Amino acid sequence: MTDRYVLDLQEVDERRVAVVGGKGAHLGGLSRIEGVRVPDGFCVTTDAFRRAMAEVPSLDDRLDELSRLDPEDREAIRTLSARMRRIIEEVAVPGDVTAAVTRALGRFGEQGAYAVRSSATAEDLPTASFAGQQDTYLNVLGPTAVLQHISRCWASMFTERAVVYRQRNGIDHRTVDMAVVVQRMVFPDASGILFTADPVTGNRKVATVDAGFGLGEALVSGLVNPDVFTVRDGEVVARTIAAKERAVHALPAGGTREVAVDVRQRERPALTDEQAVRLVGLGRRIEARFGCPQDIEWCLVDDGFRIVQSRPITTLFPLPVLADGDSENHVYVSVGHQQMMTDAMKPLGYSMWQLTAMVPMLEAGGRLFVDVTRRLASPASRDGLLDVLGKGDPLVRDALETVLGQGGFVPSIPDAAPDGPPPTGAPAPIETDPAVVTELIERSRTSIAALERDIRAKEGPALFAFLLEAFEEHKRVLGDPLSMQAIMAGMDATWWLNDKLWQWLGEKNAADTLTLSAPDNITSEMGLALLDVADVIRPLPEVLAFLRDAEHLDDATFLDELAKTAGGGEARAAIEAYLDRYGMRCVGEIDITRPRWRERPTTLVPVILDNVRNFGPGAAERRFEQGRRKALRKEQDVLSRLRTLPDGDRKADETRRMIDRVRTFIGYREYPKYGIVSRYLVYKQALLAEAERLVQENVLTEKEDAFYLTFQEFHEAVRSNRVDEQLIQRRKEAFRSYRALTPPRVLTSDGEALTGAYRRDDVPAGALTGLPVSAGTVEGRARVVLDMAEADLEAGDILVTVFTDPSWSPLFVGIAGLVTEVGGLMTHGAVIAREYGLPAVVGVDRATRLIRDGQRIRVHGTDGYVELLP
Repeated sequence: MTDRYVLDLQEVDERRVAVVGGKGAHLGGLSRIEGVRVPDGFCVTTDAFRRAMAEVPSLDDRLDELSRLDPEDREAIRTLSARMRRIIEEVAVPGDVTAAVTRALGRFGEQGAYAVRSSATAEDLPTASFAGQQDTYLNVLGPTAVLQHISRCWASMFTERAVVYRQRNGIDHRTVDMAVVVQRMVFPDASGILFTADPVTGNRKVATVDAGFGLGEALVSGLVNPDVFTVRDGEVVARTIAAKERAVHALPAGGTREVAVDVRQRERPALTDEQAVRLVGLGRRIEARFGCPQDIEWCLVDDGFRIVQSRPITTLFPLPVLADGDSENHVYVSVGHQQMMTDAMKPLGYSMWQLTAMVPMLEAGGRLFVDVTRRLASPASRDGLLDVLGKGDPLVRDALETVLGQGGFVPSIPDAAPDGPPPTGAPAPIETDPAVVTELIERSRTSIAALERDIRAKEGPALFAFLLEAFEEHKRVLGDPLSMQAIMAGMDATWWLNDKLWQWLGEKNAADTLTLSAPDNITSEMGLALLDVADVIRPLPEVLAFLRDAEHLDDATFLDELAKTAGGGEARAAIEAYLDRYGMRCVGEIDITRPRWRERPTTLVPVILDNVRNFGPGAAERRFEQGRRKALRKEQDVLSRLRTLPDGDRKADETRRMIDRVRTFIGYREYPKYGIVSRYLVYKQALLAEAERLVQENVLTEKEDAFYLTFQEFHEAVRSNRVDEQLIQRRKEAFRSYRALTPPRVLTSDGEALTGAYRRDDVPAGALTGLPVSAGTVEGRARVVLDMAEADLEAGDILVTVFTDPSWSPLFVGIAGLVTEVGGLMTHGAVIAREYGLPAVVGVDRATRLIRDGQRIRVHGTDGYVELLP
């Protein structure tokens, strides 16, 4: 029977979330799966909730007050949410809603026992599980009690934990409604939770079953340790049987209570192996229905299973989509860990990177991955791949070796027969000639100038056709053999110097000092250039006052308003000149959708003010010269010591040639990325013009909505003048959920997420292990910074953050050391740390959570660990 306020579970499915909430919709979908039994019941709809809330006239004012509260002000949230719950619980259930519920109870047994459960419209969704945020009541007897508990479920919309969860996930309180599920009570022999994927490793082939006696609340509340069964390929592969001392049972008069388990039963398994396997089989059917791994609550009654809830496991990292029919094993390596940008990317961002990358890339969870399966499978390429990735990030190598050690996941394939004549040896090495770098930089500038000239006349579908051609030129410049030789020459020389000087002199990471203030490093020059901007602004008091009044700064008018202050014209010219050279940069710059400094120049203001405060005039030139002299002294010291060794003249001559080589080429290592983001700004400006036109023609609501389309979808939208608004909304919700996920360094097609581990025994107890990338030891105050725009650094501080791409370089001039969670020997943060002579340790797992902001730490940049000081 259909009713505005009540719907039977058989009348709903997962398409009716807006009407019956996430839990109700899932239960309705579950009840339609062959072989899956769901306790009978009905849903009190969101219409009933809104009807009841209309009787609470003060609710709107309270919602306004709630939305203004800081999510971290738990006391204020606790007080206001408790007041809102009391108001809702005191309002009588409207008569028409009461009548609908009473009729439904008459169909299922008015005097029966029921479970009354909250079902919010933002609950049990693929992107936000909301697990445990609202309330459930068990063994509720009679219509009066059921109605009372429906009111309590409505009120649980405003439990403190639900309010905080919504605020932290960016969900507007007004957009969420509450339905209620009322089901016949089940009195189980055993109950528990089934995860159809391993919730710890992410492996989709492994299911885990937690089981205990009685009602599942004993497990959910942590009252008892469960039995745990691990099931793979239809058999139990591991089990742990716990001593179950307590259980929760229903009371005859209603409600539940804890009881002691009979001593003779405590160590009896709650399930047999056969039952655990059968339960996992049901779980696989449920997973297939909902299209993703599930967290399932179950009950065992007389050897039959009842499913009382199923929700997506939202903590699992998503998998790349395989081609139809592809059942092979795959191993993926994170691109973000190589590019120093592990944040989630919007669809336009990752699709543009895919189109301009030199190798095929796959998207998962808003991140990009490269499939390395074939290179791992071939003995000819495996060692080289592990060596290259290991030099960049040892944790990636360790993760890959872990996969290789898993008995046959990556099959070994014979090396392919070589095509054509046998190789005649490696190509001749590039000459150590600064003119090579000059020529490469000029080639890049010429190509970008041509792009800027030719794109001006392009619009509409013709723009997208032009961009596809431009992407080929982009890749041609990026793959220029001479450019690749120059990059490898600098890296090879670095590794040669570190290896040989350790072998000959016992010097660790000697190249770190020998590369100080190397020429042609566009990224280190960017940090020093902002010191020059500070020199212009430092003697201008009205400009400084204007910049310090951060609340009035608006990116759209910032430079014009600055020019109106005394001395503002000079300050504006200095900032404009800086933006002309570096305005295409920003944090997370590989994602074209991220706002560039040219678009948000106020991002630079805190760093400029830090430079004004922490440095004197002429600091840029002075710092560069100090680094150059330190490198020269190190060179002289190393060469003189080498000449005292057996065969010392030869060793010194080889070393001198390698020092010349590394100083010639190591700075160029940063230039290709600069070329990429320079082109990205040109692409972006053209695409935003198209998005603006779609807004004017009412195709898009706002131009940034285009960021949630892939490049190909954007092209089609421009061609057809149509956009799927629901697709954009789904993409926004997915992006929000992806931002909360931590991407693994390595991911397998089974879903196993691996971060790798350091296999070292030379680190002091309690210290945090990482990769040494810039020599030296420094002690100071840790500043944990997650957003460059919020950095508040003083001279001598040690920057601790997740990752640093080139846009962070201006901060490096004012710090004493660096610690990051992500990074490798030749990634941008490491290169610039060495340029500035900053002791640095990267790849420190969970550094931003294990190190407190303001805590004193000691960074051992030579040996690769961080000590936490009292």
